[in-house]
Amino acid sequence: MKTLAFFNNKGGVGKTTLLYHLAWMFSDMGRRVLVADLDPQANLTSMFLTELELEKLWDPDNVQDQSIMAPLSPIIRGLGDIGPTPFQSIAPNIRLIPGDLGLSNFESNLSEAWGDCLDGKEPAFRTTSSLYRITRQAAEQFGADLILLDVGPNFGAINRAALICADAVLIPVAPDLFSIQGLRNLGPTLTNWRREWTKRLAERPAADLPLPAATMNPLGYVVLQFGVRDSRPVHAYEKWARRIPATFAEKVLGDAGTTPGAGEPDANCLGLLKHYRSLMPMAMEARKPIFRLKPSDGAIGSHTYSVKECGEDFHNLAIRILERL
Repeated sequence: MKTLAFFNNKGGVGKTTLLYHLAWMFSDMGRRVLVADLDPQANLTSMFLTELELEKLWDPDNVQDQSIMAPLSPIIRGLGDIGPTPFQSIAPNIRLIPGDLGLSNFESNLSEAWGDCLDGKEPAFRTTSSLYRITRQAAEQFGADLILLDVGPNFGAINRAALICADAVLIPVAPDLFSIQGLRNLGPTLTNWRREWTKRLAERPAADLPLPAATMNPLGYVVLQFGVRDSRPVHAYEKWARRIPATFAEKVLGDAGTTPGAGEPDANCLGLLKHYRSLMPMAMEARKPIFRLKPSDGAIGSHTYSVKECGEDFHNLAIRILERL
């Protein structure tokens, strides 16, 4: 069982959409997938669930919480450790731990606990490792092969607690200045979090408390929403796309010497995904990934080819990810 986090501190690159489609593709390939929405914006949850299901899930009068807040509630309220983890059945091979806007209230708990871990305080370790133990608990109950984590585009305490759960980190990028700057910040931050958690592990108060290893191996990057004309990236995108390999190698991997030569493919690039502009709203309306759209959903004419192409792109990407994992 492997845990893969999708992370870039630059928002709007299509991270959540990428995770959503890969969850379905892994499922189609026979993998049992647990998806955990650890972004307080909960956009991934809204992609998986209908509006009626969301209303029921987030109803303030509903005494039986079925989101990520249910197992966290005892810790937030100071009443004990994590509770049972609820998850939604999306498909035979997909389970979802739903997100919640209230997750942002957990930020202060995690910030305080991070410092207290240096003093070997067991409650602090239980708080810091709560997301790890919640996701593992649900994954073991479901018998998951993969845990996919969606997190917000920031370097806050929630993301730190989520990222140290990950065996590997997949980094979605867009070919623009902001994504390049995001890579420059992301690499050193992951390195610092790994080093700081290792220091805290030396103070662990209980050998029987499951704690994450904070491996956070950079799996590679996926370039999203690049423009294409005659099967080649258009100039505006190509300018920034050429800068990604060197920036990723130097800032994320810490190895500037691995940069490929001109015209050579970058081994760290797991895939290039187009912006399927007209198909995305269609897929959201049908509540399914693009590659599952059918003529009855409106995917007719030239859309039929695009649906097939999308399926091939995601299948190839999923294979590369599994090989790296």
